[in-house]
Amino acid sequence: MGELPPPAQTVEVMNPACGDILRLSVAWDGERVKEARYKTRGCTASIATGSALTEWMAGRNKVELRALKADEVERLIGGLAPESKHAAALVVDAVRALLKAAPPSP
Repeated sequence: MGELPPPAQTVEVMNPACGDILRLSVAWDGERVKEARYKTRGCTASIATGSALTEWMAGRNKVELRALKADEVERLIGGLAPESKHAAALVVDAVRALLKAAPPSP
């Protein structure tokens, strides 16, 4: 949990329907995630998915990140109630935003 200092890349996404906000910070080692941290303002499910996401991201490359789907995030935390599925979508949105803003590959 928390944020990484620069030169880490940081993105912030919000779910406008529920108001949850996720701030995701990633330190890259080339194409791979060296370290990831998050901050969440939202429900318990958003906190849990943010935590699971950052643990899952460590050592993954951009291709693996691009392939992440909400159902995989749900699996990582043992499932989500129907009213909490937005939490998995929020972290996937954060990964998409991160990849969109990521520095180009050498």
